[in-house]
Amino acid sequence: MTGPNPSRALLTSSSIGASMAVGSMLCVPVGLAVAVSLIDDLGPAGTTWLRLAWGALILIVLVRPRPSDFSPSAFRATVLLGAATSGTALFFMAAIDRLPLGSASALEFLGPLGIAIWRGSGGGKIWPIIAAAGVVCLTEPWSGEADAVGVAFALAAAACWAAYIVLTQHVGDEVAGLKSLAVTMPVAALVATVVAGPVTIGRLSPQLILIGLGLAILLPVVPFTLEFLALRRLTTAAFGTLMSLQPAIALVIGFILLSQEPDALAIVGIACVVVAGIGAERTGGREVVATPA
Repeated sequence: MTGPNPSRALLTSSSIGASMAVGSMLCVPVGLAVAVSLIDDLGPAGTTWLRLAWGALILIVLVRPRPSDFSPSAFRATVLLGAATSGTALFFMAAIDRLPLGSASALEFLGPLGIAIWRGSGGGKIWPIIAAAGVVCLTEPWSGEADAVGVAFALAAAACWAAYIVLTQHVGDEVAGLKSLAVTMPVAALVATVVAGPVTIGRLSPQLILIGLGLAILLPVVPFTLEFLALRRLTTAAFGTLMSLQPAIALVIGFILLSQEPDALAIVGIACVVVAGIGAERTGGREVVATPA
């Protein structure tokens, strides 16, 4: 009789984590499609604020976090995670207001890819490099003119996304269940309220509020929950590399639903990020950390 195989357990853990990460990425283009109708009425920052506010309310009602669920250090990290979450969304929306989407996306992906390279070890460092090449092919950042302020916003979004990945794993290892997420989202909503709330509340209508509720479920509640659980099973390096699949997924969905045919360079980009994603998934497992009861 043999005991459990650690290598097989890690591979299973990484497969489950990768499936959760991909599931979260599938929600993003659907959520953005819903957001289009809101952006025209509320603007990018206002739309971000509404979905974060609804997301915060949903998670507070469903999870019901209590102060006793957190150690002082875990609570501080959770608050910082909320600020990083809000910063990622707000800075990216500000960037695409000044830059082509491809350029802004390429710059923002420096965050997770930077984490992947920083946290990677040995042969695992090759996957984020391949993924970075694929993202460049997919987004073609050279195709538009650069705006200095827009570039600064995109780089700020990249820094916030990197912090989000590291803090999500740290907090997830210390706090049981989704209780930290139920604090992170209200903090993110409060930050967004300071930035966009005062100029957005007067524009709201019952219809926009209901659309915002549906958007909050697609983005951020479901994807953030899946990412939170995935980072308990994946290294930050593997997770950062897998995130590069997002533009490839968006491109495939555009081809299927909108008949947007990719060019040869985009196909090369898809191949790169898929190969990198498979490599990261197979080598990026970590033991699931037992959080406090």
